[in-house]
Amino acid sequence: MKFYKYQGTGNDFVLIDNRKQEYSLTNEQIKQICDRHFGVGADGLMLLENQTGYDFKMVYYNSDGNESTMCGNGGRCISAFAKKLGLISFEAKFIAIDGEHEAYFEDEIVSLKMNEVTSIITNETYFQLNTGSPHYVHFTEYVDELDVKKEGKLIRYSPLFKEEGINVNFVEKINETSIFVRTYERGVEDETLSCGTGVTASAISLIHNKIGAHEVSIETLGGKLSVKLENINGQKFENIWLKGKAEFVFEGEINL
Repeated sequence: MKFYKYQGTGNDFVLIDNRKQEYSLTNEQIKQICDRHFGVGADGLMLLENQTGYDFKMVYYNSDGNESTMCGNGGRCISAFAKKLGLISFEAKFIAIDGEHEAYFEDEIVSLKMNEVTSIITNETYFQLNTGSPHYVHFTEYVDELDVKKEGKLIRYSPLFKEEGINVNFVEKINETSIFVRTYERGVEDETLSCGTGVTASAISLIHNKIGAHEVSIETLGGKLSVKLENINGQKFENIWLKGKAEFVFEGEINL
């Protein structure tokens, strides 16, 4: 099976052209392909497939082998993959598990339109919202010193979130428009260098009480991202665009 490797700010993926429906991968096969010691190594795997009315369909699996919810960096990477395949030129419209998405290109920079967010739960110590995937957002200091895997796992497997799971973001506010984010991802069950839906959730949490249009700059361990969005009323957020690099790494073949 031919595969392609892409990464978006260190969030890396195996991509497969499955427009001819040649491949039906098992959970164990996906898990092995994503394994960093015995496989290609990736945070997730995506199949690019045909879908009537769209440029393509995105089917996303976490590295644990299970099909998962929306992946923002994955959406940017699969758009770059579609461009490499010649399916699109400078813009895309595709369907994913959470609905329709758009993307456009400026060289290696890919901007992805995320689905609108219609509610945000605010607690004393955290925010909870869904940006295509469920997220827990906690603002704190000295994020660079945190044991994100340990602390994130405690929250992800706490009684409140254990059954369905949740992605956990630790956010340090740099200023009114800039944050530093580290994320523990369910399905990977570890920290990733970047999480697209996670930085989107963190940006929304930063400006949840500021009505109007905003742009938030985000630092992650894997690089820089930005999120543009409109805060309608503190509970509804729309015109959300996740922007950053999405880069081809290598291609190869693997025997299943």
